[in-house]
Amino acid sequence: MSVTDFPAINASLNGLSSLFLLIGYVMIRKGRQIAHRNCMIAAFSTSVVFLACYLTYHYLAGSTRFVEPQWFRPIYLTILLTHTVLAVVIVPLIFMSFSRALKGRYELHKKISRWTWPLWMYVSVTGVVIYLLLYQIFPQQKSAGTGTAPITEEVSQPVR
Repeated sequence: MSVTDFPAINASLNGLSSLFLLIGYVMIRKGRQIAHRNCMIAAFSTSVVFLACYLTYHYLAGSTRFVEPQWFRPIYLTILLTHTVLAVVIVPLIFMSFSRALKGRYELHKKISRWTWPLWMYVSVTGVVIYLLLYQIFPQQKSAGTGTAPITEEVSQPVR
């Protein structure tokens, strides 16, 4: 595995989290509380693993700027901005939702989860969209000098 594999891994983890969130929502609508709980725990766990991988990737590889096509850049930046802001906003909401559910305070859990779930789903789905835009649909060139480690596993040979 190379550092360059991380973006696809991160998108997969976001997609998996979205899937767990969706199934969890369906399960609670059907009154299947245990299945709902298990899906929400799986979504949370997947999101935690995503965050660890995301931070590792950006520590090692730095960031990739969306430059081309120029006409799409404002759309991409809008998606990225809303994704990033809401990713920060949902963290305390997730913890409040989990705390209330674990304490059996289900009415309060439902109240906060009405906000938490759609925001968490938006962040997970837009994480996949950002990956697709940045690495698949409009592949961007990696900026030189970013990150703290080489992006590939190739070993540099000294010049003689």
